[in-house]
Amino acid sequence: MNRDKLLSRIGKAHGKTAAQVSLRFLVQQDIAVIPRTSRRERLAENLAIFDFELSPAEMTEIARLAHRDGRIVDYAYSGAPQWD
Repeated sequence: MNRDKLLSRIGKAHGKTAAQVSLRFLVQQDIAVIPRTSRRERLAENLAIFDFELSPAEMTEIARLAHRDGRIVDYAYSGAPQWD
C-alpha cells in the first residue's frame, strides 16, 4: 500500500484529509508544524486537526512509512523561498 492510500484510509476513518492526518501525526509527537498555504480554505483545513486523535495503531502505521534517507521537504516542489 502506498503512503497516500494509507493516509487517505486513516483520514476517511476520521472524516479528515490525508494532509490533516499527516499534520496530526506530527502534532501528536509534539513536533511544531508550520504548513504553507495562501488559500483560505486550506488554512481552515490545516487548523482543523485538533478535534481528533490518531490511535496508537494508526501512529505506528504512519511511522512505518519512514525510510532511511527519506526526504523531509521536497524543495523542488515547494519552490524557492522568497525572502524580503
